[in-house]
Amino acid sequence: MIIKAPVFDFETDFVFPESIELAEFDDPTFKKVEVEYLYWDKIKYLKFRDIDSEAAWQIIKSKRAMAKKALELRGHSTNINFYHTSNNSLNQPLHYLDFNFGAGIQKEQLLSDLDKQQYLKNALMEESIFSSMIEGATTTRIKAKEMLRKKKKPRNKSEQMILNNYEAIQYISKHQNETISLERLFEIHAIVTKNTLEKEHVGILRTSNDVHVKNEITGEIVHTPPKPEELNSLMSSFCIFFNQNPKENFIHPIVKASILHFLIGYIHPFYDGNGRTARAIFYWHLLQNGYWLTEYLSISRVIMETKTQYEKAYLYTENDDMDVTYFIHYQVRVLTKAFEDLKKYMAKKKKQQQDLTKFLKIPGINDRQAQILQWAEKDSTRNFTVKEIENIFSITNQTARTDLDELARKGYLKKIAINKKSSNYWKGEDFDTLLA
Repeated sequence: MIIKAPVFDFETDFVFPESIELAEFDDPTFKKVEVEYLYWDKIKYLKFRDIDSEAAWQIIKSKRAMAKKALELRGHSTNINFYHTSNNSLNQPLHYLDFNFGAGIQKEQLLSDLDKQQYLKNALMEESIFSSMIEGATTTRIKAKEMLRKKKKPRNKSEQMILNNYEAIQYISKHQNETISLERLFEIHAIVTKNTLEKEHVGILRTSNDVHVKNEITGEIVHTPPKPEELNSLMSSFCIFFNQNPKENFIHPIVKASILHFLIGYIHPFYDGNGRTARAIFYWHLLQNGYWLTEYLSISRVIMETKTQYEKAYLYTENDDMDVTYFIHYQVRVLTKAFEDLKKYMAKKKKQQQDLTKFLKIPGINDRQAQILQWAEKDSTRNFTVKEIENIFSITNQTARTDLDELARKGYLKKIAINKKSSNYWKGEDFDTLLA
């Protein structure tokens, strides 16, 4: 639970710009608050020069009030009023993300050393797995990836959630340039909840008022979403907000995607699957606005690693007069970390590409077969199927079968029949001798 901040009357206690500038002068603590966009639960323990933390909070709130941009979603009888602020500490990382996520020339420079199609599939799998894990899916990445690669039927709810997310992201990638509507939103929800939610609740707005967000440990209610009778109007307004970004009231696309993500979680329009739908909408809005690199990132993996901060970003916003800037700052940090992780992955893949050379030197071995041999050398317990190779390399079933059968004929792999139609391919007993 979040500590309630001191409340003061803006009409009588508002701090004017001159006083704010004087208080902040040569005080690095105020700079820390601005850069990290801290809430009272952190600020109350900081040391400010010449003033106590409550006085500092009053100065901070006044400064934020002067920079705030009010927004509204209209409901049937109740509106959601919220706002966000802009400052240099946010503008700088936004520019960094703009440059690296949307500049067309960067695409070839960044991905020139990488099999784009192969990594794109890997990134989609990672995103699907971790978005499901945030919502409680329990499985390992290895098992989940094997299911997706080999197109196996999900064995339980966790695997079904992962497959649903994978299909939802593919759907969004295909329709990324289209506008959103209530019907399209319901379609996304239906995809992410297929076979994991009662059929009467799939792809429709909730009709009961007994849905709450609770503290997982204490069971205490931390958020009560809007009533069911408000949902149709609120989500219609949400779709308008998603589709429109007029010049006179422009919102930076990353900022707006973050707000859209927050609103789905806050409104909680569905019985279940709100988090997965929210992250899908965030993903969609970024792709629609030209942030092509989003497809190559596992954003949910970073969220999973910082799940407590993710939850607090929601609570800070609701506790501090619906200042959604807390959530925006969090999402910007997530995107930055996801991009930094991608660069590390690229360096690792470049090293693997160099290691691949010894397999490419083998007479009669193509690029795909060299990659298969590298995987077999790295993990002797791994087996391959025709369907998996077909899926990984986006090739025909016959080409995949030929690649594997040739490797088996040469002795690098051994072919073991599963049934009359299918076989597994394992590392052969003579693999190391042949390689030497």
